[in-house]
Amino acid sequence: MNLTFQGVRPAVRRKRRTIAAATVALLGASVLTAGLAHAVTPHAEIPLDKNNLQTLTVQGVTPTSDGATFDLGGYVGLVRLYSEDVLKISVQPKGKAEYFSPAIQKKDWGTPKFKHNRSKKNYSLKTDKITVEISMDRFGVRVLDPQGNVINADDMAYGSGYEAGKPYVFKKTEPGEDFYGFGEQTRGLNKRGDSIRMWNTDNYAYSPTEKYLYASIPFFMGLKPNGHAYGVFFDNTHRSYFEMASERDDYYYFYADGGDLNYYFFNGPDIPHVLQSYTELTGRYQQPPNWSLGWQQSSWGYEPAQKIVDVAKGYRDRGIPLDTMNLDIDYMDEFRVFTWGEGFENPEALDAQLESMGISTVTINDPAVKVDDGYSVYDSGNDIGAWATNPDGSDYVGSVWPGPSKFPDFTRQDVRNWWANHHGTLLDRGVEGIWLDMNEPAVFDNEYHTIPNDTEFNHGTQQATEIHNLYGMLETHATTQGFEQFQPNQRPFILTRDMYAGSQRDAALWTGDNVSTWDHLAMSLPMQMNIGLSGVPHVGSDIGGFAGQATPELMARWLQAGAFYPHARVHYQGHGNEGYSQEPWSFGPEVEAIAKKYVSLRYQLMPYLVTAFHEASVTGAPVQRPLVYEFQNDPKVRDLDHEFMWGDDLLVAPVVQQGATSREVYLPAGSKWTDWWTGKSFEGGQTITAAAPLDVLPIYVQSNSIVANRAVQQFHDEKPLTDLVLDAWVDTAAKSTFYEDDGATKDHQKGEYDETEFSATRSGQDITLEKRMAHDGYDSTVTTVTWRLHDVPAPKGATAATVSYDPNTKIATVTAPAAATAVKVHF
Repeated sequence: MNLTFQGVRPAVRRKRRTIAAATVALLGASVLTAGLAHAVTPHAEIPLDKNNLQTLTVQGVTPTSDGATFDLGGYVGLVRLYSEDVLKISVQPKGKAEYFSPAIQKKDWGTPKFKHNRSKKNYSLKTDKITVEISMDRFGVRVLDPQGNVINADDMAYGSGYEAGKPYVFKKTEPGEDFYGFGEQTRGLNKRGDSIRMWNTDNYAYSPTEKYLYASIPFFMGLKPNGHAYGVFFDNTHRSYFEMASERDDYYYFYADGGDLNYYFFNGPDIPHVLQSYTELTGRYQQPPNWSLGWQQSSWGYEPAQKIVDVAKGYRDRGIPLDTMNLDIDYMDEFRVFTWGEGFENPEALDAQLESMGISTVTINDPAVKVDDGYSVYDSGNDIGAWATNPDGSDYVGSVWPGPSKFPDFTRQDVRNWWANHHGTLLDRGVEGIWLDMNEPAVFDNEYHTIPNDTEFNHGTQQATEIHNLYGMLETHATTQGFEQFQPNQRPFILTRDMYAGSQRDAALWTGDNVSTWDHLAMSLPMQMNIGLSGVPHVGSDIGGFAGQATPELMARWLQAGAFYPHARVHYQGHGNEGYSQEPWSFGPEVEAIAKKYVSLRYQLMPYLVTAFHEASVTGAPVQRPLVYEFQNDPKVRDLDHEFMWGDDLLVAPVVQQGATSREVYLPAGSKWTDWWTGKSFEGGQTITAAAPLDVLPIYVQSNSIVANRAVQQFHDEKPLTDLVLDAWVDTAAKSTFYEDDGATKDHQKGEYDETEFSATRSGQDITLEKRMAHDGYDSTVTTVTWRLHDVPAPKGATAATVSYDPNTKIATVTAPAAATAVKVHF
């Protein structure tokens, strides 16, 4: 959360509202009333000069145990096989050590089985999955499938190398090849034809076409016309550029301002396998605490502490479930990090009041440390020389919320240790989650809104040109250390605004300071889906919009969509927006009822959601998935970005157009789809017009699905889960996994969890319901399993279970003891 401005430095807490109002005036009232963007542009782009590209010729080859090394004159080319279908390609000056950024978690992959082969034109490395051909003339790489079809190839008219120190790679493409991923980006889902930029930028109220946002994840997937998918991770932390068939239809290329030419290639052929390989390399999100998957409420402007309590009570009084209240910068002492200020002098008492309602607390934390002698964080940082420095060795000072501030040098382990040590101020006071903001890092006192490019790190050995995109990631590492130190067996929850590839190991991401407009609601869907395709499953956008004022209709539609965001948080700008509230009930009884309906539905589906996050922790699968992730062989889904799969089985189609009371929904081929609300079924492969009055969000379940749910609660662990409900739509056979652990500690890492596989199989007039324990390590509280079989005739009976039937809905309810391993229902 940030309003960017120059020349105004908030000095004391009592002036906050005046300063915020002045800030809004500087930005222009239209930003808050009409959602107009306040664009922030980094330093001038450095274009690639195509007339000055290198021609790197192979002068010799040395086979290695995992690939080959190529003598390129003053450079060396490395081609390493990490597995049968994952490889690393590097070109670097001779004598320079092989580069690995902090994104890389797994370096030891073992040695796959492969064969070397050399011909006059090519040197090849062949596994059972791919053949990698390296040109023996101008250095270039081509990857083929076992049938000899080209999966991906360098465009040898341009090749790869360095242009004035800028590493680059040109790749061939063909019409109909589509691109996805790239982390946090505006515009649509399919990135073919886009010019994409990566330089983490504090961009308040960004426009729907802005190129520079808060996070940089230089990973993307290509999906060829024949349906074969692959992935590329350009592991370069400098400012980078991706021209995805934006200049011509037969090539794309990527490059960076500096650093090494270093990228990884992941073969599919399916998208889930590509993502699984990428997250095996860079790491996966760990199972989060269950409370973090519930509903969250936040505002910049909740002060004093009683306001936090009052809003929480507002949820409880109205029966709208809530798990978390977020504390923005208002709680600090004049914006000093790791402090509690006026109106928040007793955080333990605040925590006790929230805990009595079953509500967890998340506090914001910024990296900038106020220059203030006598302030313990500042003084102790000075003692170890913790700061990023200017080229002359002096400490860099930039103005942020607390005024003149210094910035920790998180590249250093001793500084990360020092930062972690301060987290007791928060975590020992009842705080359960940390929200990292302003960590691009943002400053207010220069035109680029960040530290200068010549700012130095790591004792002067690295500059901001290399560290800038890593800064938030390194701060996240230090925050994780803080949790390990002060809450060693509790699962941490860290929410961050800034990321580089691999940050998903530690943190969830929200998409920064969005705007209360229909464009931003619509944009949140492809933005979050591409972030999910980039390895970050726990992602969300501020529900209702941060800047500006949502109308009741917009808020209603955003609440519906937000109930299916992986990270579901209402967050808005109260300061500078006086008299405006964005709690769900502030829009009137109709919107309040819609909020209760859809937030309650999220809590009903909590077992399904927890299991989806478990899948993410094991395979890297997104929770919110574009249809192309599940149905990549259906050509009609490639550009669909306003409907998505939520987990394995539910298709969600939010309304994102003002005034709409219906919307078109495409139902993918190969499955039957059932309307969640009406029970009406449709064959896949068609577009239907779904009725969507204001209180209806179209949701569909694909056939042969089992969806785990439970009775609605007001917070995630209000009551033990005793009756697990399994809604099943069975045409032939359905399977599902239910994951359960204590939802709070790391004991699951020691095997203390249950993983139960449920199946339902039709055979003649019977449906057999079965349960198998894939892993039994948790003392579950589930005593009964209630199956709700949809679209079936009246049952005649069941073994080891009680049966009832609703003829109006054609649902048979079958309740069995949790210990039952098989139930046969007779129709």
